[in-house]
This record gives sequence, structure tokens and C-alpha cells, in this order.
Amino acid sequence: MGIFERIASEAAYLRGALRTLKKVTAAAKNKNRTFPDIADELAERFGDRPALISEQERWTYREYNERANQYARWALANGVKKGDCVALMMPNRPDYMAAWLGIARAGGVTACLNTNLRGAVLANCVNIVEPKHVIVDAALADAFHTAERHLNPGPQNWAFDGAVENWQRLDTALATMDGGNLADSEKPSLTTADRCLFIYTSGTTGMPKAANINHYRVLAISLGFHGAMNMTPEDRIYVCLPLYHTTGSCVASAAALTAGASVVIREKFSASQFWDDVVDFECTIFQYIGELCRYLVNSPTHPKETRHKLRLACGNGLRPDIWEDFRTRFRIPKILEWYASTEGNAVFFNFDGKVGSVGRIPKWAERRFVTEVVRFDYEHEEPMRGPDGYAIKCGPGEVGEVISRILDDPNRPSQRFEGYADPVATEKKILRDVFEKDDMWFRTGDLMKKDAHGYFYFIDRIGDTYRWKGENVATSEVSEALTVYPGVKEANVFGVAIPGTEGRAGMVALVVEDDFDLAGFHNHVSRQLPRYARPIFLRVQQALDITGTFKQRKVDLVREGFDPDQIHDPLYVLHPDKEAYVPLDQGLYEAIVSGQMRF
Repeated sequence: MGIFERIASEAAYLRGALRTLKKVTAAAKNKNRTFPDIADELAERFGDRPALISEQERWTYREYNERANQYARWALANGVKKGDCVALMMPNRPDYMAAWLGIARAGGVTACLNTNLRGAVLANCVNIVEPKHVIVDAALADAFHTAERHLNPGPQNWAFDGAVENWQRLDTALATMDGGNLADSEKPSLTTADRCLFIYTSGTTGMPKAANINHYRVLAISLGFHGAMNMTPEDRIYVCLPLYHTTGSCVASAAALTAGASVVIREKFSASQFWDDVVDFECTIFQYIGELCRYLVNSPTHPKETRHKLRLACGNGLRPDIWEDFRTRFRIPKILEWYASTEGNAVFFNFDGKVGSVGRIPKWAERRFVTEVVRFDYEHEEPMRGPDGYAIKCGPGEVGEVISRILDDPNRPSQRFEGYADPVATEKKILRDVFEKDDMWFRTGDLMKKDAHGYFYFIDRIGDTYRWKGENVATSEVSEALTVYPGVKEANVFGVAIPGTEGRAGMVALVVEDDFDLAGFHNHVSRQLPRYARPIFLRVQQALDITGTFKQRKVDLVREGFDPDQIHDPLYVLHPDKEAYVPLDQGLYEAIVSGQMRF
């Protein structure tokens, strides 16, 4: 990095960091001011300005606050006391934002249920938070019914926007509630230390966990991103990410609301509808997840894709292999990539747009943001310890796990870790005696490397990295090498076990174009990847299985492996004698599992 580039980077980081810290510090200093208090102030200040816009509703700031007051009075009338949980299963719409605001105003805690879950997994998400009430959009009632036989007894079910047999009607009940501001005598005493939301991890590698999100964290996220995105009342942010997740609800929507800006809510992401919405609603910002950007890049040219008024795309997970294509094709003036997790205390921003970096912590900011990259023991999937028993810090460019210091300091609430509804899950994320006796650090579960200038580069999720031929293989790096080949639209890389063989062999689920050239793909793989990182097995699918936040699911793919009798998708194997990908039939499968064919 040259001196002028370094000066520009420092200046960009300093400006962005000061804007962000100014907002977050205000939240930390006033422990009695919560998001419901801010919503009252916003209604008074911005009144008739548009707050939330969708196909279902279009609310001003005053109307949004009045709707939240109706939810608050409903909650109080139905016995919700401070700390009681109400589970919410509702598609993206303005009512979602009003529901959790109103429940919070009554002192309750909203558990934001993933609308894609079914059966035992959905029931587990409900049971672990022990709700007093469950609100389900009538359109999702059938999905919720699949979980009922697994549910613990107790919660009262409420149907929203439609009738469901044996359930009470929430929208009917809300219509009877006053939308005026609650008197002080009606509201419980709340501080930023009180719990506001349960937001679930995505569950890409197991059961989702319910992360505790207190009022301080809601404010720190919303106000922090308000500052990071430099938002003003003139902005309109496009939100097509799920509101049951932190990114859609707090990072995008609540951040915009604290600025007096407008939030345009789409129920689901649609690549074909995306540019129509962004242009027609005159959006200036949109919030992304990396795979959303990949879908757009892989989509046919849209007549409106460069006719927008966007000034910023903000999000996380934009991979280096599509970064420049995404920016140049759609003429995005600025990309703000960031790194954080729903429950974690490690946060950093890429304020200067360094391609491929998830964020930066300059030397002068390291004392404020106590985050380290430590060497990782891949065999035991935990940080490596030195002869003295303490963790070993990575050098520049060395891959390791990112960890962040946990501090129970009232003056530094951002360094706290509030954990999950399940204490056992909480303890698994805490690393103790790391660099000194009795210190505690949060395990992000992410492998990264940091360069000499403080830029972080994401490598992979722990568990996604597998070992083959004595080498560690990062699935993200293999995926990036594969997706640049013409005809490959998406790639989900994982490791599978072969009986009698050490480690896990590489396998990839691909979504490809009709004219995909398998022989050319093999030549590309041979040129781009070392032998140990080349996928042994290919599975061609019509579409990849993803979470609601576009994270690729691997659990079922790993379990199904490469047995052609169990998988109906086309399968191929990198034949060790022919040095080519050939169809994987039952005969080859039996040769592999019996040890007759070795790689």
C-alpha cells in the first residue's frame, strides 16, 4: 500500500469510525433510553414523513408509532409482563416492525421465528424461549401446524390477517386498541440492559440458537449503522432480507428509522423484481447479503439496472470473485462491506472499499476494538495453545480463528456477550484463559487472515474447512475458484467421508448453465487449484438449498454424500486413472467405498 493510498484509507476509516462511534456512544451513555423511547421522539419529529412502505401497508412515522402502541396495549391486556416472551412468525411487512416495537414497549421480548422452518426444528425454536403467546400470520398457519406435535404446552396462539381454527384473531384484537401514546403508568421501567429480542442463528450446521438481544444491542446496531451509512431523512433503503434476522430488522430497517429515512420492504428477494423496486421506489441504499449480489450478477441484463439513484450498497459476504463485476455492471457508487454476527462482539467495517476485505481495524483503533486472529487446531477444531497454555496470535497473512475480548464493563457494553437462551450453547462460544489467567474471549467460528495494514479477509466458517491429503481446504476459496468458470452459476463446496480413507474428500454441488462444458471445467479446476483442493465429486442441482439469509446449507449434502442410489441429481467423480470427471454410477461407487478405487 503506497503512502497516498494509506492516507486515503486512514481518512476514510477515521470519518466512518467517528460517525459510528458518536451514535453508539450516545446509546451507551443513556441507559434509560430505549428504542421505544426513540420511536416516540421520531413520531413527534417526523410525523407525516413516510417511514415504512410495502405492498401491504404504507405508514408515516406517526402511524408506525400508533400501530406499535396498539401492539403494546394488546400485550399488556393479555398478561405480557416485563421479560415475558412473544414468538412472532410473520412475513416481511411493516406490521413486523410495529409488532416487536410494541411488544418491547410493553416490556416483552419478541422471538423472531424463521418463516422457512417447519416441524421439530421450528418447535425447538419456540420451546427454547418459552413464549406466553405465539403470533402466526394466517398464511403460515399450515407451516406452524407441522410443529405443533413437538411443542411444549402453554402458549396462546394468535392468527394475524386471517382466521385459523381454534386460534384467536390478533388483527381483530388490535383494532380495538387505542393507538395513542401510553401513559408512564402503563409502561414498565426499561433500561438498555433489558432483553428486547430473541434472534436465531441460521442453523446451517445444526439447530438454530436463540441469541439474546438486549435494548442496548438494538440501539448500538441501529444507531451504529445509521452512522456508518451516513444516513439522512432523504434516504430510502430497500430491504428484501428477512426481518426475522438482525440484518433486515436492525441493521437496515431500524437504522433507517432512527435517521428519519424511509424503509421500502419487499416480502422476499426476487432477482427479476429487484431493479424495478429499487428504481420505482427511488431507493438510495440497499442492504445485501453476498449471495444476493451473486444472484444479481448471474441474472440476465435488466433495463433498469443502471437507472437507479443508489448511493450505497451496504452488507456482508460479498466475495472477491464477483466484487468488481457487481460494482461496475450495476454502477454502484460505494460498497460498505462489514463484518459482525447476531450475537457476537466482533465488529469491523471496510470504510474505504478495499476489494475483498470484510473490514479493517487500524493500529490506532486496536485498543478500542479488542479483536485477534489466533492459530487454529484443525483436528480438534479449537484455537491452538502454546507450551505456556495460552493461545498463539497469527502473524500478517496467517489464517486463524477470529476472537474478540469479552468485558463486563459498564463503560464498554459493546464488548459484552449476552449469549443465548440455552446456557450450554452460550458456554461453547466462550474461550477462557486465552492470553492471561481468567480472561474471556468470544469465538466467532470464522477463519480469517489479517494483513499488516489491519484489513481482515474472510476464509471460511469453522466446520466448512476440511482436511484432505494432509492439507486444510477452505471451502470458500475452492468455491471462488470454481464460480469464475463460464457456465457455473453457484457452487456449494463441502467435504465427504470415504470409508477407509483419512480426512474428507472435496465435493461440490453446482448450479450450471445449459451449455456447461464438463471437460473444460476439469481443465479449469486443474489449472486453478492444487491437487488436494480439487473436488473429487460433483453434484449438479437445479438450485442450491439455502437459509432465509442466503447462506448455503451443507448438513444434508454431507449426510447424503455421493451414493448414486440415494441421490437423483447427476453425479460425477474425478476418475484417478482417466484424469477427467466421469458419471458416477453404482459400479464406481462400490469400487470407491470398497477401497478398490483410491484418490
